[in-house]
Amino acid sequence: MTGARHFFFAVVLAFALAASGRHAGAQAAGSAVSLTPPLVEAGSPELIRVTISDASSMEGEWLGRKIQFFRRGADWIALAGVDVEAPVGESQLHIRASVNGRIVDLGRGIMIHAAHYRIGSLSVAPEFVQPPPEALKEIEEERKLKASVFASSAPEPLWSGDFRAPVRAEATDSFGTRRMFNGKLASIHRGADFRAATGTPVHAGNSGVVVLARHLYFEGNCVIIDHGLGLFTESMHFSRIDVKEGQHVDTGDLLGLSGATGRVTGPHLHWAVRWQGAYLDPIKLLKLNLDALR
Repeated sequence: MTGARHFFFAVVLAFALAASGRHAGAQAAGSAVSLTPPLVEAGSPELIRVTISDASSMEGEWLGRKIQFFRRGADWIALAGVDVEAPVGESQLHIRASVNGRIVDLGRGIMIHAAHYRIGSLSVAPEFVQPPPEALKEIEEERKLKASVFASSAPEPLWSGDFRAPVRAEATDSFGTRRMFNGKLASIHRGADFRAATGTPVHAGNSGVVVLARHLYFEGNCVIIDHGLGLFTESMHFSRIDVKEGQHVDTGDLLGLSGATGRVTGPHLHWAVRWQGAYLDPIKLLKLNLDALR
């Protein structure tokens, strides 16, 4: 019996030590993950930083979207975010690191807060609210084209440093606005509008590859840039496009001139930020300090 009791207590002690180790590991893991900004709102871009020794790889998932990390010194970095229509409340950020051949769980709960957006009313040409039958085929083909464009992104970050505003003009608080077109709730505004007169130069907000540069029914003359790892910027309503699909651009390069093409009420630039299918607030992206990651 004495031997059996010793064996029983040894097993219990082993389980207790293992549980204690897992708890300590979880505490250490939790302190290794940081989000900027720390207050997460619907529509918010988030810089995720993971500091952990000897990690050989890192992967993550949040709200059904894959997070792709890259190395910067001793840290692993991801530029991610929460869609403008994400549900508020507790969410689970899943992060797993490979350390010396074992998987370390760095997951944590993230509270998503509501961002309070306006309801706006606009008057546009009737064909942009109820497109005529001859336009429906064109719109469907463009939907498939955009889905194809967004389905592929560079496997590494093409952006470098801070994002810059695409025009020297004032931005409105239009992101997230519930928009009424001709009295009907038609959409949620998934970008920022800049008050730019026709002919205003439009620049690349950061470096990347032009993956679309053409006229679309709703967007008018449109330029989409792939910044890598599922991050894209979209600029719409150009009067003139000066770049070609497949062209690499650097921060500040001229993309074209602003205008009033597509579904608009007047000249302006619509600038949108999309990550893994989620639309993020462009103005908040401009406020993120990314120069330190160079």
